[in-house]
Amino acid sequence: HPFERLELTKDEALEMFKYNDFKIDVLKRKVPDGAACTAYRCGNLIDLCRGPHVPDTSKVKAFAVMKNSAAYWQGQASNHTLQRVYGVTFPDAKELKQHLFRIEEAKKRDHRNVGPAQELFFFHELSPGSAFWLPHGTRVYNKLVDFIKKEYFKRNYQEVITPNVYNLKLWEISGHAAHYKENMFIFNVEGQEFGMKPMNCPGHCLMFNLRQRSFRELPWRVADFGVLHRNELSGALSGLTRVRRFQQDDAHIFCRPDDVQKEIEDMLQFIDFVYGKFGLTYEMFLSTRPQKYIGDVAVWDEAERQLSAALDNNGKKWTLNPEDGAFYGPKIDINVLDALGRKHQCATIQLDFQLPIRFGLKYNASAGADEAGEKEERPIIIHRAILGSVERFTAILIEHLAGKWPFWISPRQVAIVPVSQDHVPYALEVKEVLMQDGYYVDVDTSSKTLNRKIRENQLAQYNYILVVGKDEIENKTVNVRTRDNQVHGSKTIPQILEEFQSNMVNFL
Repeated sequence: HPFERLELTKDEALEMFKYNDFKIDVLKRKVPDGAACTAYRCGNLIDLCRGPHVPDTSKVKAFAVMKNSAAYWQGQASNHTLQRVYGVTFPDAKELKQHLFRIEEAKKRDHRNVGPAQELFFFHELSPGSAFWLPHGTRVYNKLVDFIKKEYFKRNYQEVITPNVYNLKLWEISGHAAHYKENMFIFNVEGQEFGMKPMNCPGHCLMFNLRQRSFRELPWRVADFGVLHRNELSGALSGLTRVRRFQQDDAHIFCRPDDVQKEIEDMLQFIDFVYGKFGLTYEMFLSTRPQKYIGDVAVWDEAERQLSAALDNNGKKWTLNPEDGAFYGPKIDINVLDALGRKHQCATIQLDFQLPIRFGLKYNASAGADEAGEKEERPIIIHRAILGSVERFTAILIEHLAGKWPFWISPRQVAIVPVSQDHVPYALEVKEVLMQDGYYVDVDTSSKTLNRKIRENQLAQYNYILVVGKDEIENKTVNVRTRDNQVHGSKTIPQILEEFQSNMVNFL
């Protein structure tokens, strides 16, 4: 049966659907007088719809009703209650089956369930949109931050700490007050407006402007894990992926125009290194000058040329998004793909020509012996994040890994299981040795059976389960199992420490 598109005037539509008060309400609110609307016909069924539709019902080979729920008309409790029905369709049954499998798998991996179940974090109504990080979750959080910080040191980034609260005048200079104020937490202090910072870049501009800068100092790579706050609507909050309080692996590179390509190439290598450690694949998009922009066309063209060249030299596939850049500069957006093939926007590389103008940033470009006041030029700022927010990246990792953390970042690395209570003292001795080397170790001192203790610690996602009994005490060894139920046999303490160290070094 074909789907037929009908174009109707508002009066024709009101007449056609006069039997249905809800459709009449939609037409009166959504369609201006004198305007047209569309409906679709399939057999005897005619309904309002913008479309488009598949050409005919032969394309619908597999169909499933996913759920239904009660909903107030227009979301207002004073209106009628209707039933909302959700369904999906696919061209064949195999694709539908795969879709249903992915949905069920996504439910199992949902960070909003796995996180609390593993006692990583929780949320409370008294601080909506702000995660409470429990000890095991804090271990993961700190490991992510430390991982990035170690790379900063190798890659010549300089870490800084900036205030959380600023006078609103700062945001007026940056332009955020005019365009972003409704998303900020604003309060009054002694008759003046102050706000919690939603981003770090204006504070970094103040740092750059602290004194005269020379071209010899550039590029200046400044990194900041400062706490950020954004006043997201309560209805938009969603686990760790949409929060009000978060931290980013935020960095800003102040550089000369001819530094851009090299800096972007280095950033792309940095991004590839980080995502590779978590088994994440990704796709890249270059967004170019939009219709409305600031700055000179020649500057834009040169910046876009350098970004394109950097992407080409990176050797990985990328896609052009024409006219999709920000009004203040072109950008590279990066989407990561998790184990279920879902896309998540994480890393971003954004060129900014505007903030240096707004803050009057300049550097001395003269190479003469007496450089003071010789020749001043304006830097370009590159905004850069790889993890994005640590909160959101943690959520992505939980769902990508299904809560099975690699040893190097695991909050539960080792469980020591004594065969009986007589073997607990030795278990505690082994724990002390392993913890001295920096590993997270717990001893299961419960009175449960040995097999049950082993199984429960495997399900708790301990990477290693070390069983100790009479033989292990006599030989100063541990019997090694892993959470995938593989038995690796007896090892000495130095041997197991060597294995742990190898895992850490190789990000296993």
